[in-house]
Amino acid sequence: MNLKIAVLAGDGIGPEIIEQGMKVVKTVCTRFGHNLSYQEGLVGAAAIDAVGDPYPEETHKLCMESEAVFFGAIGAPKYDNDPSAKVRPEQGLLAMRKKLGLYANIRPVTTFPSLIHKSPLRADLVEGADFMCIRELTGGLYFGRPQGRSEDGNTAYDTCIYTREEIERIVSLAYDYAGMRRKKLTVVDKANVLATSRLWRQVAQEVAKKYPHVETEYMFVDNAAMRIIQWPKSFDVLVTENMFGDILTDEASVITGSLGMLPSASIGIHTSVFEPIHGSYPQAAGKNIANPLATILSAALMFEYAFNLSEEGRVIREAVTASMDAGIVTEDIAEKGKAYSTSEVGDYICEQLKAKH
Repeated sequence: MNLKIAVLAGDGIGPEIIEQGMKVVKTVCTRFGHNLSYQEGLVGAAAIDAVGDPYPEETHKLCMESEAVFFGAIGAPKYDNDPSAKVRPEQGLLAMRKKLGLYANIRPVTTFPSLIHKSPLRADLVEGADFMCIRELTGGLYFGRPQGRSEDGNTAYDTCIYTREEIERIVSLAYDYAGMRRKKLTVVDKANVLATSRLWRQVAQEVAKKYPHVETEYMFVDNAAMRIIQWPKSFDVLVTENMFGDILTDEASVITGSLGMLPSASIGIHTSVFEPIHGSYPQAAGKNIANPLATILSAALMFEYAFNLSEEGRVIREAVTASMDAGIVTEDIAEKGKAYSTSEVGDYICEQLKAKH
């Protein structure tokens, strides 16, 4: 099979973790006989510094011409610490989502036996937790207009907007995933307060009639935030709007014991994007200490969702599990023994993939 990938490393630790991810991608392609072609593009602060645009047209063209986008992270302190900056790295991420039509962010939340003790929650609460968060990605408060500040700078405003079509699209996708899993969907909103949430609940109730084999529950976002902590094993698939999903998925990510462990896929009408959920972690940039496992697991999702190659995704996850069981991990999840570097973890996983073959 011919695989064509756009590689956007981005900022901070992005280049280091993407390097390990691409080592794994190349190893898997060699093992299974796939022809891989890829090209690198600029995004985020690196793109601003180079061309003044966080998502240059050349990068967008590369993404549109590729079958998948393998993405690292964006963000840099010099922009984070300057609230007056008119061009920001995060604008590149929003532009990419909008231009590629990335309307759904999929984040699996899975616990790992060797990391249970690192979770901030009791082992009996998190052991066996396995659910999927599906977040609407191109609507809501982040994209609504008008948005801005008054002339005197003392008043700020954002607008939350959703259309029936946007809600139907994401809720239907969530039902499809729930149907492939344990057949339970939780629709999260704030329908007791927000008009957009009342539309969400109305449309979700209409869509639910098409999926009688899936159990549906409706939950206010504040209750969902508590339930994720109190009883994470009660969820199967959770779907919600953009800002709620942004917050809840970060909350859910710490259940596993490390933010550096969770992958994500952003699915859309053009090219899909695969990335770790963590940020650019600028304090670790260039030190070869960042955890590459979320990026490598994102590569597994890329093989599965972009190319429909489930076996390739499975062997990557097996190799990641082997590295964790053997203690070949970075300092964020290392125990009293040795902590390994970013590149050493990547090398070990590649060796596992070669050895199994």
